[in-house]
Amino acid sequence: MATDHSIPPTGESKLGTLKMGLPLIGLTGGIGSGKTAVSNLFAQLGAGIVDTDLIAHQITAPGGKAIPLIRDHFGAEFIDNGGALDRAKMRSLVFQNPEAKKALEKITHPLIRQETLRQAGQLADAGAPYLLLVVPLLIESGAWIDQIDYLVVVDCPEETQIQRVMHRSNLSRTEVEAILKAQASRQERLALANTVIDNQGKLSELKSAVQELHQKILGIKKA
Repeated sequence: MATDHSIPPTGESKLGTLKMGLPLIGLTGGIGSGKTAVSNLFAQLGAGIVDTDLIAHQITAPGGKAIPLIRDHFGAEFIDNGGALDRAKMRSLVFQNPEAKKALEKITHPLIRQETLRQAGQLADAGAPYLLLVVPLLIESGAWIDQIDYLVVVDCPEETQIQRVMHRSNLSRTEVEAILKAQASRQERLALANTVIDNQGKLSELKSAVQELHQKILGIKKA
């Protein structure tokens, strides 16, 4: 379950400072498009990766910073036997209840933002040539577009997304289609992209596309 990882003014100023020094690349795509596969390839080439969805999973894992707050607000029934967020139960709730979605975001957003900024600063200090910010709902949030220099969209046909997510997450077609409807459309993402990475072919083709884009990003000049 992806969440809308928006950045309020305090986050904007800190990311703005980083943006003065090195390129900030946004990477997004619909569920099942292959964002993780693409970001892993960029990581192998030396890019600094900050994955907000991974951070969201970390803070809702057993012992995660969001768990006590979620338990207090929503009740212990939303925490599974292992101490993690019961993602299936929460997904069902927030799809039906917009107020519950807002309450969850009020808990998770500040924690995600804090860790995003920490990781970004750490990678910048370590000499990363650029930062790749992986944000599943980058388009939907409305806050990220002005924070990045360049937008990369990972794309594939909707049916491919559905089949991948059904296989990966053991969800029904109806469940996956509901998630897709809650996200920006494929057309909306493509309209805003600076570069589109097609992820419906062979791994070798994907690697070639990432390598080419990596070289292009290295050529971005910062003032």
